[in-house]
Amino acid sequence: MLTVRAITARDKWNATLERLPAAHVLQTWEWGAFKQVETGWTPERLLFLDGEQPVGAASLLTRRAGPLRVMYVPKGPALDYANSAHVAAVLDHLQTLARQRRALWLKIDPDVIAGTGIPGGSDPARPPHDDPTGQQVIATLRARGWRFSASQVQFRNTVTLDLTQSEDDLLADMSQGTRRKIRQATKHGVSVRPASGEADLTTLYRLYQITGARQGFLIRPLDYYREAWARFIEAGRAQAFLAEWEGTPLAGLVLFHFGPKAWYFYGMSSNEERQRMPTYLLQWEAIRWAKARGYPTYDFWGAPDTFSEDDPMWGVYRFKDGFGGTVVRHIGAWDYVPNAALYALYERVMPRVLSAMKRLARRGT
Repeated sequence: MLTVRAITARDKWNATLERLPAAHVLQTWEWGAFKQVETGWTPERLLFLDGEQPVGAASLLTRRAGPLRVMYVPKGPALDYANSAHVAAVLDHLQTLARQRRALWLKIDPDVIAGTGIPGGSDPARPPHDDPTGQQVIATLRARGWRFSASQVQFRNTVTLDLTQSEDDLLADMSQGTRRKIRQATKHGVSVRPASGEADLTTLYRLYQITGARQGFLIRPLDYYREAWARFIEAGRAQAFLAEWEGTPLAGLVLFHFGPKAWYFYGMSSNEERQRMPTYLLQWEAIRWAKARGYPTYDFWGAPDTFSEDDPMWGVYRFKDGFGGTVVRHIGAWDYVPNAALYALYERVMPRVLSAMKRLARRGT
């Protein structure tokens, strides 16, 4: 039997979370505080203890939807998912909370690997492999009545690099084209520097606007990203970089880091001087930065749901894949539904609402 304790001290929460398996930066104190300020979620930090030993943690976000609530544990809970007793105890507690609070749904999105490699892939050096622990967690959730969510808030698949290798080995594992473009950027006068301060954050946002217009995705107002980037940079959990040529910003990158990982969360680039390949050198310098600070894993944060050329993320994936990482498939987001009828109504109505909101946003843009 696990006991549950609410944690109200930032440093205690982060320090405890960091030592747990499957810990993720989206479970940190700072992410919950950011979501509270910017999008109205109320965070609640729950620590699960076996005696006095912390064995699990869930930063639970709640938001009211009229008389109902929706609940979300982004990239969590954090715990040892090979321990079936602890998994059961944590799920029991979260399910009870969802019922007691009349939640429309409770979504979890643990950082649990379902497998590696591309299903049906033909690369003998990187064959697909199912992870036994991840497959068992999927079976457990299904047996408990959880539903694979139609709303996958975070990326389900990604590409990761093993930073315990030497820099020479990392370069050797890259595609020939990626290595050439890194050298080309240096040869053509591109330099990379850390970014900080209001002026640099504004520059990053301007580059992000250009990227969004070029690639056809909507971005939020400057204040949203200023809050996200500055909050994590000040907390020592993010590092921004700018690639420049003759003093002109060409590309930017914001790296989040926590526990054993660094995540490439945001990337942005200008339409100018793209032939100088600034994004390749920028990515390499971010990888080197993470390696130098002892992070064993670099996460490119995002890969296609289906690995085919018609997937919207295919081009971005090909860029990331050139750095020679491993495709990692996570179990994704799962919903616990206390009231099936209300959830079915929500699933029918909400896509229409979101579509209307996107149309309005495009008109505003």
